[in-house]
Amino acid sequence: MIDVNKFESMQIGLASPNKIRSWSYGEVKKPETINYRTLKPEKDGLFDERIFGPTKDWSCACGKYKGIRYRGIVCDRCGVEVTSAKVRRERMGHIELAAPVSHIWYFKGIPSRMGLVLDISPRALEEVIYFAAYIVIDAGDTDLEDKQLLTEAEYREKKAKFGDRFEAKMGAEAVKELLEQVDIDKEVHELKEELKTATGQKRTRSIRRLDILDAFKNSGNKPSWMVMDCIPVIPPDLRPMVQLDGGRFATSDLNDLYRRVINRNNRLKRLLDLNAPRIIVQNEKRMLQEAVDALIDNGRRGRPVVGPGNRPLKSLSHMLKGKQGRFRQNLLGKRVDYSGRSVIDVSPELKFYQCGVPRPMALELFKPFVMHELVKRGLASNIKNAKRKIDREDDDIWDILEDVIKERPVLLNRAPTLHRLGIQAFEPVLVPGKSIRLHPLACEAYNADFDGDQMAIHVPLSDEAVAESRLLMLAAHHILAPKDGKPIVTPSQDIVLGNYWLTQAERGREGEGMIFDSPAEAAIAYANGDIHYHTRIGLAADSMPEKPWPKGYEHGIFVTTYGKLVFNQIFPKDFYYINDPTQENLTHPVDERYFLQPGEDIHEKLENMKLGQAFKKGFLSDSIAQIYKDYKVQRTSDFLDDLKELGYTVCTTSGLTIGVEDIPTISDKDDIVAEARKKVDVVSKQYRRGLITDEERHDRVISIWNNCKEIVQNEIAQIHAPRNPITIMADSGARGNISNFTQLAGMRGLMAAPNGGMMEIPVTSNFREGLSVLEMFMSTHGARKGMTDTALKTANSGYLTRRLVDVAQDVIIREEDCGTDRGLTVHAITEGDEMIEPLFDRLVGRYTSKSVYDPETHEVICPADVLMDEDMAHKIVDAGVTEVTIRSVFTCNTQHGVCKKCYGMNLATGDDVEVGEAVGTVAAQSIGEPGTQLTMRNFHNGGVAGAADITQGLPRVQELFEARNPKGRATISEVTGEVTSIEEDPAEHTRQITVKGQTDTRTYDVPYTASVAVAEGDHVVRGDKLTLGSIDPKELIRVRDALTTEKYILSEIQKAYRMQGVEIADKHVEVMARQMLQKVRILDPGETDILPGELMDIGEFKARNREVIISGGIPATAQSVILGITKAALETNSFLSAASFQETTRVLTDASIRGKNDPLLGLKENVIIGKIIPAGTGMPVYREMEPKVDVPEDEKKKSVYSIADIEKKLAAADAEKDNGSAD
Repeated sequence: MIDVNKFESMQIGLASPNKIRSWSYGEVKKPETINYRTLKPEKDGLFDERIFGPTKDWSCACGKYKGIRYRGIVCDRCGVEVTSAKVRRERMGHIELAAPVSHIWYFKGIPSRMGLVLDISPRALEEVIYFAAYIVIDAGDTDLEDKQLLTEAEYREKKAKFGDRFEAKMGAEAVKELLEQVDIDKEVHELKEELKTATGQKRTRSIRRLDILDAFKNSGNKPSWMVMDCIPVIPPDLRPMVQLDGGRFATSDLNDLYRRVINRNNRLKRLLDLNAPRIIVQNEKRMLQEAVDALIDNGRRGRPVVGPGNRPLKSLSHMLKGKQGRFRQNLLGKRVDYSGRSVIDVSPELKFYQCGVPRPMALELFKPFVMHELVKRGLASNIKNAKRKIDREDDDIWDILEDVIKERPVLLNRAPTLHRLGIQAFEPVLVPGKSIRLHPLACEAYNADFDGDQMAIHVPLSDEAVAESRLLMLAAHHILAPKDGKPIVTPSQDIVLGNYWLTQAERGREGEGMIFDSPAEAAIAYANGDIHYHTRIGLAADSMPEKPWPKGYEHGIFVTTYGKLVFNQIFPKDFYYINDPTQENLTHPVDERYFLQPGEDIHEKLENMKLGQAFKKGFLSDSIAQIYKDYKVQRTSDFLDDLKELGYTVCTTSGLTIGVEDIPTISDKDDIVAEARKKVDVVSKQYRRGLITDEERHDRVISIWNNCKEIVQNEIAQIHAPRNPITIMADSGARGNISNFTQLAGMRGLMAAPNGGMMEIPVTSNFREGLSVLEMFMSTHGARKGMTDTALKTANSGYLTRRLVDVAQDVIIREEDCGTDRGLTVHAITEGDEMIEPLFDRLVGRYTSKSVYDPETHEVICPADVLMDEDMAHKIVDAGVTEVTIRSVFTCNTQHGVCKKCYGMNLATGDDVEVGEAVGTVAAQSIGEPGTQLTMRNFHNGGVAGAADITQGLPRVQELFEARNPKGRATISEVTGEVTSIEEDPAEHTRQITVKGQTDTRTYDVPYTASVAVAEGDHVVRGDKLTLGSIDPKELIRVRDALTTEKYILSEIQKAYRMQGVEIADKHVEVMARQMLQKVRILDPGETDILPGELMDIGEFKARNREVIISGGIPATAQSVILGITKAALETNSFLSAASFQETTRVLTDASIRGKNDPLLGLKENVIIGKIIPAGTGMPVYREMEPKVDVPEDEKKKSVYSIADIEKKLAAADAEKDNGSAD
């Protein structure tokens, strides 16, 4: 076998007939498969052992030679070579065809490759290949033309008239002769000349032809190879026949398809030998052509060949295509051993880096390790006994299992794996039962809950895998989310509730105003029942000398609650004392207003003091982020565990519960509803009298009921008791919100109707009172629609993620610094008066490209080439700076990736990104993962006349990434200048906007309904909107430049996500947008050998031009183009990556004609061929490093067993035992 890691690239091409024969180990002549009696392969058949190798290891077919010692000998009786049966997966055969047949991929694909080479229409070509018409191959001196089509009647007539002075044929033979006649060099030269003058359709056709002919010329493939004289037969073990229980056979569809080909081929040979009439032979040739078509791509032309039960047979193309095809099913995703799955449930006593593994599961997963350890410790004499011990579950194996799992993390994965936090490593802890136990804080990253979710568990085997799991994948390291750098392990529900309740303050609780010398003293008072968690007390600051206090108050006494004191004890000793849930308190000491002045009475102070706020969910998240920033991973992980412990303990002891009595009732709800009904009656009357239209009536009724619901909601908010458990739960962020409250205590309000509008009859009951049958029925539609929407959204969002991953999978941090002098000027993104993304968010974690100056003092705040952290970003924003030039992925010069400086900080760690980080995949996951939170609907503008409906949510994101024509397209100006007039044309129902530039004037016709965004006298720049709506990025790139387009895509994607409250860092969107603008289209090739109209990588284009300029030639010119992500993924340099994405057959057809060479730069193509991926430690930079290990090599090998090794040892032990008993 070739060592995959040794080669640098992989090429694909067309196979010539001789090449196919050279692969083959023999010709398959008969359609038989296996003998029905002996079940042995038939001679010369599709499973012949002489061609494909023996069915039994090291044994010929007749049994004359048995055993490995005869390796390589070909048996003289049966002709079978003695070798391993594995060769039946590798050896190919072939079928010699009695007549040439065309390959359906090259004839039927769009565009038809054969048609382009021969300059014949696909329809004409089809008539020739399927024997419906003759084609003139050589017109001789007649009045016929070369490649002219003749019907049967015309052919006879011409034959009678001209005799043998011309030659015309039909079928693939004719096409083959024509293809052999093509002089590629001559055609290419003629087409290049023609292109200098051609325009319109003709030019397009010529460019296409030139493209394909040039591909043949450069790749060394011959056009005639698109027609086959012989076809390869794939190895039999890849199209197996399996005997089922009832004695019947299940076989791969390919065997049926091959059988049809062989049957028809043999019949054709016989007919040719018999000199059968031409019409019969032609019919048989056509059938052979159709049989080969069905074998290669069943159903591509005409009706598919069906098997039993009218099921279309799966051909070779179907084996590759789609989710179940070879690429996606077997090459990109494989099933692995040492894995298990089970239901998950919660285990709050685990540490953050631990998970519980059920004992029986752990024993099975770690079986080889336990067996090895048993033998090593002398508890079992050999591997076989060790296996027996484990099967019996002897008592002494459990201790060994405990020892074995100590150093071995396991990986837990929950489907769907939307981002990299969907697989994390944990240290296993043995637990009873059958379910996997998960730490409650790990749920957020997995999006897991305990209502029956299942998870898969995997054991890393090699030393490198174990090291990677422990150092990079351990759950304790995944505290920040890669998408925005905010903590992903945010406490929720009970933990939030517990800590909120703990930190509440109450007036007049027992022991209020007691002053304590130390936290220990307060704890004793609490234990004795003198004070409560909510009691406000005084505490001496010097009892906690490590904490930073305000200047001059280090020995003072400050006011806090006992609960807050307990809460502060889980923080690091030298962290600020937290008394207020504010960002300020996380970075500064306690506010001075909490300290008693000398001689001040604490009771008086408490009387006049506002109650301190309790700590809500958001604040807990902020404190985790702050601790991570100051103390890094280990301390944060401990803090999270303490927070969890404290939250659960307090929540349990607090006694917070909900009963129906906790839901308040509103006394005047009936009056409010009655009032609304009266108003509705008035509106109905107006409608009946014809004063208003039905539409107006509907709108008014809806608004009356919405107002009614709002009044009820406001009333509920008034009687919102702060001590009410439901209020506490909603306010703390643990569960629920005011709208749930309204439905419980107020009224449910209007329901969605199946037609997308609202039903006019509201649900006036609430859940406390109970709904009537009609009300219940009305609310079912909305509930069901919600469920179906979610399901659809998930599929759509998953598909978006897949396309994003595919387009960016080869973007990797490839170098330290690309040395670019360009940058991206960023400012806050706004929409009208609404702030979408503040400047601060756009600066954190980025390098400055130019120095940043204070707008007032003109001093340097931040020099160029510095990574801005939060403090620096705050400093810049606070100084009043409105725009900053930063290093950006858009302006990075690195080929096939990005450099460290242009990318900036790795958000998941808060440090500089490492060379080798797969930032493309991270970007794709960061954009795709929140996709399910975006709405599927296109929102209306709320009925405002004039403005077009704006697309939002997921459809808008897809529209941008696919570079589609947006709905509600805005007209943009093509010149920079002044709007001179806006005139109306009533006849045409349009308005005309005229913009006068410095050199030319443009007039734009816009429909009446469009909202004009400019006024006369306004100054506009090229690319500015003249009407409201979305700009078409394709127009923008034509009018402006690539960078402007990239900035537009970035800001629009950010709007779509941030409107839904989802934060994603700019850099992820930048990576994607850059991939969409990687190509240029050649306008004039100059003196290069590039073809006009060709799509080309910007980097390659620059390199080619550089060569030409150096040699004194004229460089090529090109224009930037924007490709949607699907198109960009298919246009990648890697044919393996493109073929495994979509349109597999088209990609492979094209790649083979061009003789494409895959440079194996991305991740997918390396996974497909089983090479180590070029990211992380797989980068060539790190490739030569050797791990430092002092263990001798042979010792190392002894310590890891595979299942195969164990089976071998068991077999050896069996053989020994048999020999012993024989003696």
